[in-house]
Amino acid sequence: MNSRRGVLRRSFLGVGAAATLAPFGRFTSRAQAQAPTSGDDPWLGLKVGIASYTYNRLPLDAAIKGINRVGVNYVSIKDAHLPLKSTTEERKGVARKFRDAGITPLSCGVITMNDNESDIRNAFEYARDAGIPTIVCKPTRESLPVLDRMVKEFGLKLAIHNHGPEDKVWPSPLDAWEAIQKYDQNIGVCIDVGHTARCGVDPVKAIRTCAPRLYDLHMKDIASKAAKAPPVEVGRGVLDIRGMLKALLEIHYAYHVGLEYEKDLKDPIPGAAESIGYLRGTLAAMR
Repeated sequence: MNSRRGVLRRSFLGVGAAATLAPFGRFTSRAQAQAPTSGDDPWLGLKVGIASYTYNRLPLDAAIKGINRVGVNYVSIKDAHLPLKSTTEERKGVARKFRDAGITPLSCGVITMNDNESDIRNAFEYARDAGIPTIVCKPTRESLPVLDRMVKEFGLKLAIHNHGPEDKVWPSPLDAWEAIQKYDQNIGVCIDVGHTARCGVDPVKAIRTCAPRLYDLHMKDIASKAAKAPPVEVGRGVLDIRGMLKALLEIHYAYHVGLEYEKDLKDPIPGAAESIGYLRGTLAAMR
């Protein structure tokens, strides 16, 4: 890390500390979590939350507390916390637990979809039952006509998630973007900014390109732009965090900005808190 980047990082973390480091001493109440400092929104209108894959090794109640501890109010629910093979009541109950803690589920996934129409329908019923408006998914290209019918039937949005060079179907969000053009507007993309950069694609440009159908975003940072670059805390890596946030603000992005912190899955809360603090500090410096 060069000296200028280090100074900026310390400045941003200092600004964000009240929102992310203070909760380690105590849990914030629902009212406190929802009330921005001085009546102003620290997120500048962005719906910054957690992709619960970050906490996939924690049980449901611990994951909910972990989201509260880092001071955000939105979640994308992973099946580790709400299994796909679940009843309608179980789905409603888990979603209610998040909402009762002051956390709004904005999406679910990533859900892998094969060409089995009954499995695809189950994924749509799963999201509908939980009251979740967007399914983040990894479908096959052959299933797109079925998905086109399903989004019309259920009135839900789909966000195709890219997984980088290892993904032979959707390595880059631009691959999904090109494939969905002839289908319903409710079929869109979820940009994973780390996997996008590992493909050699600029995440900032991808955000602007996919803006009309960008329905979810996985925010993270990586140590380098190499194909096998490991994840790091947001702000410690090479991604243009400010540029991505600026692009999201300029396109008036209205969906989930989900931190997906993958570095320390056995003990994710400290790194997640640091990452959220960096995002908040970066936004504060953009006012």
